[in-house]
Amino acid sequence: MSEPSESGAAAADLGTVGRDDVGPSGDLGLADVRDELPAEGDRGFVGAYKFPDNSRRRITGALCFAVGVWAATAAFAADSDAVLLNGGVAVGGIALALAGLYQFAAGRRFGVNENEALVAAVTDVGFAVGHASAQLGWRGWLSRPTWRVLVYSAEDPPERRGLVMVDALNGAVLERWVEDNPEDWIETAPQSPSSDEPTAMQPEAATAMPDEPGGGV
Repeated sequence: MSEPSESGAAAADLGTVGRDDVGPSGDLGLADVRDELPAEGDRGFVGAYKFPDNSRRRITGALCFAVGVWAATAAFAADSDAVLLNGGVAVGGIALALAGLYQFAAGRRFGVNENEALVAAVTDVGFAVGHASAQLGWRGWLSRPTWRVLVYSAEDPPERRGLVMVDALNGAVLERWVEDNPEDWIETAPQSPSSDEPTAMQPEAATAMPDEPGGGV
């Protein structure tokens, strides 16, 4: 049996390249390679993203607590010679119930959403903000929700950037870091042509000169 060629292996690895996209020689052109999400991963989402509320953790906590209590109760109520309901099930049920209590305690509702956190961060950094984004994190033993807001100054390209930590329960600014922007950005504003650059000469319309009197041949 002959070994598969390198071009054949490349065609097998690229799932988005069809059999018809491979040329007669087995080579793939740059226009033939397409990188795209699978149909189940492309949700076609357009618009502002809304973070799920932190209180949804209480749903998981309630389920864990209910299942843990049921398992522990069933294990303690079973006969001593029971096979499926033994001491391990009781210990697991107690641990699951405790985990559910922790999830329920940590699932406190947002007092400040992502938009209000952005406003608090813009007010705190002390410069006009252009680009900004928010990320949700948690801190402490009780998993207190905290907004991490990354902001850039409004220049093009931005000259400064900052990271602001905003408490998601009461909106207090916890920490702030501001520095000169070390990143290389590409200017997005349209550039006006410089006066030093040569401009294309526009052809002038040819005008017919009137014949001078007596000048004809």
